[in-house]
Amino acid sequence: MTPVKTSEKEKPAKLDFGLLPNLVGYHLRMAQIALFRDFAQGPGALDVTPGLFGVLVVIEANPDLKQSELARAAHLDRSTVVTVIDNLVRRGLVERRTAVHDRRSNAIRLTTDGVALLRKLKRQVNQHEKRLLSNFSEPERKTLFELLQKVFPEHR
Repeated sequence: MTPVKTSEKEKPAKLDFGLLPNLVGYHLRMAQIALFRDFAQGPGALDVTPGLFGVLVVIEANPDLKQSELARAAHLDRSTVVTVIDNLVRRGLVERRTAVHDRRSNAIRLTTDGVALLRKLKRQVNQHEKRLLSNFSEPERKTLFELLQKVFPEHR
């Protein structure tokens, strides 16, 4: 049997995605994929994921935050947040201290290296956001954020 030759210029068959285009979860996932791909080209090149960036921002905004409070803020379970913090400590980006009002708890804060990395990441994330939202007008951006907050209202 002779294999069928296809032209390089031949377009792939158009796929039917069934009910997917009518599902909010599908569109959110496609947006997330675009976000993660673009993030990987900028801040991700520094071995930081969007989730890890968020953790660093929360720690910076709340010096001496308890690990349990970080877990709640980042929507992580306690064992996952311990692993995340261990990784950040190993990288020299955060340090653990005994919490001031609760000796049984650890408080975390950024190190000097963590502050420096986060400063660089913030610049890159701002560029990343501009790229992702370049097709939106300012009123559309505002509306997008308002609509997304309705999906997850307890996060405000």
